[in-house]
Amino acid sequence: MSLLSKLAGALACACAVSTAFAADGTFPDRSIRFIIPWNAGGSNDIAARQLQQIVAEQQNVTLVVENAPGATGAIGLGKVAAAPPDGYVVGMGTSSTLAQIAQNLTPLRNEQFAHIARVSTDPLVLLVPKDGPADLDAFLAEMKRNPGKVSIGTPGTNNLNHIFAEMTARAAGVGYVNVPYPGGSRVIADLAGKQIQAAVLKPSESKGQIDAGYVRPIGVFGNERLQVFPDVPTFKEKGYDVYPYGPLVQMAYVVAPAGISPDVRARLIEIFGKAIQSEKFKTFAQQNGFLVDDLTGAALDKEVRDVQTTLNSVATKVFKQP
Repeated sequence: MSLLSKLAGALACACAVSTAFAADGTFPDRSIRFIIPWNAGGSNDIAARQLQQIVAEQQNVTLVVENAPGATGAIGLGKVAAAPPDGYVVGMGTSSTLAQIAQNLTPLRNEQFAHIARVSTDPLVLLVPKDGPADLDAFLAEMKRNPGKVSIGTPGTNNLNHIFAEMTARAAGVGYVNVPYPGGSRVIADLAGKQIQAAVLKPSESKGQIDAGYVRPIGVFGNERLQVFPDVPTFKEKGYDVYPYGPLVQMAYVVAPAGISPDVRARLIEIFGKAIQSEKFKTFAQQNGFLVDDLTGAALDKEVRDVQTTLNSVATKVFKQP
């Protein structure tokens, strides 16, 4: 290779590096696709659209929310993993997909993503139609009277909602019918329409129908009652252990494709972190019964690894292995 060719190659590399740093310095200079791997109207979609509004108002950054449901979140997150690592495509990861990974039900792996910021930590509740069993004890008694026949709907399958549906049946000591859906909005619609007899959902995706009197919460999968539903008892206080294999957390968090530059990752953390910590989003969280914190970047990497480790253990004990 001639000296001139070498110099030209070096100059091209330098220009590429310079361009990359320039792009980082002005990121974002166009809209960011925010892929939500669930149906519109579910809790993750609702939270994403709230963040979309806050980010636009607060920082003049445009998020374009795109729903890509299917395979318990794996289809949408697959799009994120395959996107160019430039920061212009991000997505919403959830514990449900971590449960899929734990059971090798998806080719996705956490190493395919750069973790940005946790959006929510969500309690889960057991709900029945408005004229269903009066309380948790009555529901479990109904399950015992109808072994293997009572249906419980969940958004997705082989995930945390499914785990807690299974724990409900174990509390009754009988089998049941799990009815999976592509998102919480479909579950709550069929529950209100009495197409299913119960559901495991987040408060954020059921509160509207609860307030309207279409469905009722009868049990909380947690150690403490929820502020948003102070009269609803926990399974624990009723004497039922729904964490026999260790604590589980249902969470949602923003991810980008692995390989994004540190500068772009830091900017995404700034954009989403500022919105999540805003008073508007905190108020929204309180009204919808979920928790927010400031877990971002490397700390979120560790949290995801820890939740994955727990799910790897729990999945083998709860679900039938292929």
